[in-house]
Amino acid sequence: MKKIILSFCVFIILIFLIPAFFSRSFFSISLENVINETKNNIDENLNNISDYDYSQFSTIKLLHKSDESIEEIKLDEYLLGVVSAEMPASFEQEALNAQAVVARTYTLYSIKNSNKHEGADLCDSSSCCQAWISKENRLLKWDENLREENWKKIETAVYTTKGKVITYNGEIIDAFFHSNSGGITETPASVWGGTNYPYLQSVETAGEDAYSQYSSEIVINKEEFKNKILENHKDLVLNFDQENPLEIIEYTDSNRVKTIRIGNINLSGVELRTILGLKSTNFTFSIDGENIVFSVIGYGHGVGMSQTGADSMAKSGSNYEEIIKHFYTGVEIIDI
Repeated sequence: MKKIILSFCVFIILIFLIPAFFSRSFFSISLENVINETKNNIDENLNNISDYDYSQFSTIKLLHKSDESIEEIKLDEYLLGVVSAEMPASFEQEALNAQAVVARTYTLYSIKNSNKHEGADLCDSSSCCQAWISKENRLLKWDENLREENWKKIETAVYTTKGKVITYNGEIIDAFFHSNSGGITETPASVWGGTNYPYLQSVETAGEDAYSQYSSEIVINKEEFKNKILENHKDLVLNFDQENPLEIIEYTDSNRVKTIRIGNINLSGVELRTILGLKSTNFTFSIDGENIVFSVIGYGHGVGMSQTGADSMAKSGSNYEEIIKHFYTGVEIIDI
């Protein structure tokens, strides 16, 4: 990459200098200034590229949440544990390849931009950073006759995409991912507020209804439901004998619940999902006698790459680059 930039800069110099040899004003041009300015530009470009020097990230410090210990581990070894923990090895190879690039991108972005854990770069919890599992424990969880085949797929995903990350306007992106989008992904502002990222737009994906993660249902007793809300909102007044004690009053652009009224208070769909442990904010509800039934579509926050969506695309013939560029708008995949 550095050689390419240097060659390009020399080419630019020649473009300006060759015509100058045939110009009366050539000698008024300060050759020394031109060379110095070009050298400064080369140095600046090389410094920018060095921000993504893979050797800078040869190891990471991983926090194990189970015992709060910190382990220094090689990056690719860490990624083997992430990919094998985050995506089923039964998924298509191109989906696993996409997961490897996404995981590497998420890792490097977190190292450069996040300070969640003192003394560590990331932890091994999926609810905080990325899930991770050691090779030994991963193999034990697979059927013995599938261990070799599965681990080979994980290694292929990590090593054939070695050094590849996702960028937008030359910067490594915050590569969110989730299990199942229910057919359409969500924008970050609808989940966490703030400003949307231009590369995290809402996109549709076919085939996700073929996966077990696509739909789920929770049945909860009215009294238990009320108590769960009261734990977080002491001012709740909820009378199920009144008309429409619960009402969805606003949806996001991807048809997820943005705001729901419960008695006298309004909650975001994200907060209710957290309180009840729903798999996503794409839900409907019905009141059946003494129970409330929540029917849920999708699994996860819905932002970024859908893992089942990636597998569905791979089954239809898409490669990992096509998968990534579908879920992340306007991005490039580069080598660092």
